Amino acid sequence: MPVQVRAREELMWLALGALLAVACVLLVAAPFLRKPSADDSLGQPNEDEQQRIALAEERDRALGALKELEFDHRTGKVSDDDYRAQVGPLRRRAAEALRALDPERSREQVHARR
Repeated sequence: MPVQVRAREELMWLALGALLAVACVLLVAAPFLRKPSADDSLGQPNEDEQQRIALAEERDRALGALKELEFDHRTGKVSDDDYRAQVGPLRRRAAEALRALDPERSREQVHARR
């Protein structure tokens, strides 16, 4: 095969590869290049949703504080007495938030205990 034919063939494959790469980039980028439709935006949460969000945030804060307290106790930063004094209220706070998030399930558990 002559050198010119081989060079032309390599150039053709290189151009085909570049064209394929550009097509892939355009295919992946297409959703980001479109203008967003009017129904794409999120509306404000209603009152019930806001209350659930607030309860979920309270639950997350209580569980995070409990996790941090347990870690500090394990590493020796918090004494046994301080741990016992703080863990009860944190557990109650987390339990109250969990019950408030799922009141139907907590009612079922209360009835099951009786």
